Amino acid sequence: MAGHGRGRGGGRPTLEEVAARAGVGRGTVSRVINGSPSVSETTRAAVEAAVAELGYVPNTAARALAANRSDAIALVVPEPETRFFAEPYFSDMLRGVGSALSDTEMQLLLIFAGNDRERQRLAQYLAAHRVDGVLLVSVHADDPLPDMVAELGIPAVISGPRSADEPLASVDSDNHGGGRSATAHLIQRGRRRIAHITGRLDVYGAQRRAEGYRTALAEAGIEEDEGLIEPGDFSEEGGRRAMAALLKRRPDLDAVFAASDVTAAGARQVLREAGRRIPEDVALVGYDDSVIARHMDPPLTSVRQPISGMGRVMTHLLLEETSTAPRGPRPVSLSPRGRRPQTVLPTQLVVRQSS
Repeated sequence: MAGHGRGRGGGRPTLEEVAARAGVGRGTVSRVINGSPSVSETTRAAVEAAVAELGYVPNTAARALAANRSDAIALVVPEPETRFFAEPYFSDMLRGVGSALSDTEMQLLLIFAGNDRERQRLAQYLAAHRVDGVLLVSVHADDPLPDMVAELGIPAVISGPRSADEPLASVDSDNHGGGRSATAHLIQRGRRRIAHITGRLDVYGAQRRAEGYRTALAEAGIEEDEGLIEPGDFSEEGGRRAMAALLKRRPDLDAVFAASDVTAAGARQVLREAGRRIPEDVALVGYDDSVIARHMDPPLTSVRQPISGMGRVMTHLLLEETSTAPRGPRPVSLSPRGRRPQTVLPTQLVVRQSS
């Protein structure tokens, strides 16, 4: 049809033109487009035919404004952009969020808030209700962002609780179980001087991985040695620094459990430079089961956490909350009874040649 997709003035077809073509009122067209059941099948068919003939596209922005909604959610990352693009964790999380939104009309905004200035700008943006909800990832224990979002009354889901008493809805993997299985695997391989390079210990998930490491040692009757524990920060450079410190302090170590695959990659470089064979001299296990683990030499044993799945579950939880949440501030209870859903997904140890 020559006029397909164009209204009378040659521009975008309007709701009024669809109504005229279908021979119904403007309100009837609106009800059909919004899926109202109070329209006869004959009328619905006529409106849908007119929509198809004219190539009418509903103005979702106008509909959202009328409903006091933005039809957008924000993925807020309190980290520098450089870290976001360097670590597979974030791309996997983003893929899961995008997958959950693919069948909706919601838009996704990626917002970095790694310093006070960026947080202030985010607060102003959220206060204007530019988004219907917020997904928070990689949050530190003392980060003010979650409380700021809660005080603004914006529905939010956090990736990994800040503590055992997290009041916001959260989705996490079983970090304790993952740390425990990684360490138990090394013990089963006959290793007894097992080092642990932690993640940032102001992140609850890193604390739980370290607790899992300690649990496995205790269950095997191996005395914990604080000299074999070195703080890291989930980064490759952090893995290098920690591994160098461990080799200097405990050159007799025979295994390393690193809190991330990126950290394990840094540790591996230092071990190689020190002439240590992997796994013959030092067995190595990482965490995340990222693409890095599969392409290391030798391929890295790693704890698989369903990062993409966590992103999907977080998004579904947020969509459920935004569909029923009232606009404007709402109190957030800090009591256990008032806590929102805390979802924990299972982990799995993937054994490869590094151990």
